[in-house]
Amino acid sequence: MKSPYLAGLVSGFAGGLLGAYLFVHPGRSDVALPAAGSAQPAAATDNQRVISAARMRLLDSAGRARAELAMSGDGGPALFFYDTGGRIRLVLGLYSPAESEYPFVVLNDTDQNAAGIFRLYGGRETPVVVLKNKGRDRSIYGLNPNSTEPFLVTYHGDGGKTDVFGIY
Repeated sequence: MKSPYLAGLVSGFAGGLLGAYLFVHPGRSDVALPAAGSAQPAAATDNQRVISAARMRLLDSAGRARAELAMSGDGGPALFFYDTGGRIRLVLGLYSPAESEYPFVVLNDTDQNAAGIFRLYGGRETPVVVLKNKGRDRSIYGLNPNSTEPFLVTYHGDGGKTDVFGIY
């Protein structure tokens, strides 16, 4: 991963899930862990286990859901992060197969409206950043999926559009 923060966040979440599993099953000695500093995963053994579930939820010390790995409403897998009020504030995932399973990151405001979206789009899978306010697009920056040329578009409060540069 290119972002050390994101890599740390994802690995911390995965470690927390494994730790929770081992805490619930303290007598288990058949869970193989990779050696410290090992870049390669441990070789599969007969006694390794796979945890399968429709969803996995991470709870804080007060029992509140703070993160969840699950299928989203449109059928794509996603990792949801909740604030202490139970609101979804961050989502990492893949869009549904109907939307070519493009990856995305969504930042939600306190009303759970998307405030920022970073995703891939189009046949060339070009990156696009969408900035929103109160659920309305305000600025879109990315690479045109047809030409791969950069563009920047802004939207006025009345919904009018201005092409700052490029074509979208």
